[in-house]
Amino acid sequence: MNVKYMELAKEKVPNIPLLINMVSRRVRQLNRGERPLVKPDNMQMSPMNIALKEIAEGKLSAEISFVPVRKTVESNPLSL
Repeated sequence: MNVKYMELAKEKVPNIPLLINMVSRRVRQLNRGERPLVKPDNMQMSPMNIALKEIAEGKLSAEISFVPVRKTVESNPLSL
């Protein structure tokens, strides 16, 4: 793992669990054949380092939406 890219990525995404999920998902995409959003430093650059570089350069971001969970209330509860 490239420590420089890791530190830069942590500056962009300070939430470590979120950063791990972002890198993991992007590595899976790269392994399936998706094209990198940045130019790899060399031909042997690992998908994990490519994903970290993408995040560090601001090419990859996460969108989080918070949707409140509604409780459903039964209109006709069963009575015994």
